[in-house]
Amino acid sequence: MAVINPKIEESWRINLKTEFDSPYFSKLKEFLVSEKLAGRKVYPAGNKIFSAFDHTPFHKVRVVLLGQDPYHGPGQAHGLCFSVPDGIKPPPSLMNMFKELRDDLAIPIPATGNLEKWANQGVLLLNATLTVRADQAGSHQARGWEEFTDAVIRKLSTDKAHLVFLLWGKYAQAKEPLIDSGRHYILTASHPSPFSADRGFFGCRHFSKTNEIMRNLGLPEIDWRL
Repeated sequence: MAVINPKIEESWRINLKTEFDSPYFSKLKEFLVSEKLAGRKVYPAGNKIFSAFDHTPFHKVRVVLLGQDPYHGPGQAHGLCFSVPDGIKPPPSLMNMFKELRDDLAIPIPATGNLEKWANQGVLLLNATLTVRADQAGSHQARGWEEFTDAVIRKLSTDKAHLVFLLWGKYAQAKEPLIDSGRHYILTASHPSPFSADRGFFGCRHFSKTNEIMRNLGLPEIDWRL
């Protein structure tokens, strides 16, 4: 089996070594190489696949926000769930997140959809699948990424305490059994997508509730402004 040496932040490399050494991860790597050899465009760029981990080292994680797939349009995905780079128009789900943030904490809707500032404060912006074929939503599902990111959630649940998990929508909420609710805080709501935001995302106040938990733990609040 080929040695896998992903370019990922060192604390995560140590904590996830078992995953990188596993046969499923080798097969995942082979699949991604085959996509490249076939000339298929894959998002995000290779050096951005592990951006969520690079911006939020294992020992700094305080909040975990779970997404599903990277954006599959040009220029959108950069390795952080829901986030887009500076200069890219925020997609509808992200705009709904900003509307809730405005209504919850009176933070004006920002000019950027880049959530790196959240990630740098300990908000792990984790998609379940870390790559996608251009213009084909879900095209890299069931290739091994979900096994990897499930292991990430279990590792955080087991080795850390007092994290806040934000589970928006049925897909994210299906990950709840991986989380020890006796050690962590789990906040659930509908997905911020325009198809479901009116069914429980708007008004969930998860941003202020997260900061209330941080205050009660004696930890700095998340500055949600961008």
